Amino acid sequence: MLAVAFQIREFLEDNWDVLLDALLRTLEVSAIAIVGAFFIGAILGAARAHRIPVVSQVAAAYVEVIRNTPILVQIFFLFFALPELGVRLQTFTVAWLAVMIWGGAFNTENWRAGFEAVPYRFREAGLALGFSRLATFFNVTLPIGGRIAVPATINTYISVLKNTALLYVIAYPELTTTALQINALTLQTLETFFTLGVTYLALVWALSGLIRLVESRLALPEAR
Repeated sequence: MLAVAFQIREFLEDNWDVLLDALLRTLEVSAIAIVGAFFIGAILGAARAHRIPVVSQVAAAYVEVIRNTPILVQIFFLFFALPELGVRLQTFTVAWLAVMIWGGAFNTENWRAGFEAVPYRFREAGLALGFSRLATFFNVTLPIGGRIAVPATINTYISVLKNTALLYVIAYPELTTTALQINALTLQTLETFFTLGVTYLALVWALSGLIRLVESRLALPEAR
């Protein structure tokens, strides 16, 4: 065990700068995708919950297509198929767009469920107080439904972070791609993938802890 620990320490000393750059790229893609998935989910989830014509149907089709096809196929489509249609995206753009589109589809259903869980009498109370339907949504449905949706969205955001590992298929230099390249050069398989696994574990723990802190701040009074 001491020998293995020494080898891992030596491995980190030799590769820490490359791994740090890869970590920053992973965090950058994840942050963009999570923020994008948040807004996609909130907007389309509201459209589905309130049965807004056209938008609701488009959102339903989007959710069905993305949730029922592998994310790898979606990445390949954006990176390899779109150029055949004359649309060429940079690798970085494909990276964040792919995981954002995936996360947005799952988040749409999270938010829809949260909005639909708000008792109708609460919305009736808002209307009775003279709020318009839009004002009732922002003052009643959104605050309550958003809090209800938080636990489900936590899992989606964590999955968005983990799915960045699949970007190795387009050679985007995030953590997994970089680890594979290091392993190919050094053949230090144990050290490489132990470090990779621990790094992802730390990232997921940190993200989960941060979101749960937000969840506790937003918890409904009876849930505290």
